[in-house]
Amino acid sequence: MRALVLTPAQFLPLALGQLGALWLIVGTGAAVRLTDSGLGCRHWPGCEAGHPLPAKDAHAFVEFGNRLVGGVTIAVTLVAWLAARRTERFPRWLVRLSLAIFLGTLAQAPIGLLAIASDLRWPIVMLHLLLSIALLAGATVLALEARSVIVGRTEPLVPRELRRLALVFAAACFVLIVSGSLATAAGPHSGGGRAEKIDRLGRLEPIVYVHGAIVGIFLCTFLFSLGYLAARRDRSPRLFALGAGVFVLLLGQMGLGELQWRTHLPWGLVLAHVFLAATVWVGTVALATLFFRPNVDFADR
Repeated sequence: MRALVLTPAQFLPLALGQLGALWLIVGTGAAVRLTDSGLGCRHWPGCEAGHPLPAKDAHAFVEFGNRLVGGVTIAVTLVAWLAARRTERFPRWLVRLSLAIFLGTLAQAPIGLLAIASDLRWPIVMLHLLLSIALLAGATVLALEARSVIVGRTEPLVPRELRRLALVFAAACFVLIVSGSLATAAGPHSGGGRAEKIDRLGRLEPIVYVHGAIVGIFLCTFLFSLGYLAARRDRSPRLFALGAGVFVLLLGQMGLGELQWRTHLPWGLVLAHVFLAATVWVGTVALATLFFRPNVDFADR
């Protein structure tokens, strides 16, 4: 019996599904914290000792629901790794990247358990989120590379200096997410429903001002790159369109951030802010990746 072999076109939907699952888990994890549901289930994998399913409590349902999404995400990343091993024309580093995504997703389970055991100490909760963000970047690169095996790859469409700048704005975007996580650690959303007993980072206002300064750094580097793409959009209109789309999302993110601050951080707006931040991150990583390794159909013919 011949071993199962997949084509890159068959693998691509799995890569996109994995990307979608990792994007979703960022939001559901944030919902746990923002609705004070982090301690809704004090045991793992069941909700409470002797009671595997959540009781009739909203916080327990939110926390247990996030665990279910996490379990599905682990299964999806496992299937994606096994499929990558059987996909023809895949370089070895892509298979290793797929394995790293699976192992990182699997590691989220013990980190979540540690967060609960520590009564939601902010460094552990923050590690939980930042690992999700790193995995989301890896899944974005994997999906783009899988697509490039299908359609082909061309030489970089932007000069070396702009490719270096792409590394800067991608790093600035990640630091922006880190500073946003620090702001959450100092903010009113404790994550566990007993705010006075939750470990906090410090005062919120100074961290928010630092967060705003990092927004400015990211915006300046990104705008410079977008200006270059706009001036030469006849060479790669699709690359410019992607950059413009990320910029529109960024403007929406900035507006939403200002609105949530002025309305005293209602959890619904903060949750939308997190989902939009994850989307901006995916777009930023995709754009930076395509600066270095563009798909052939991004070049004007």
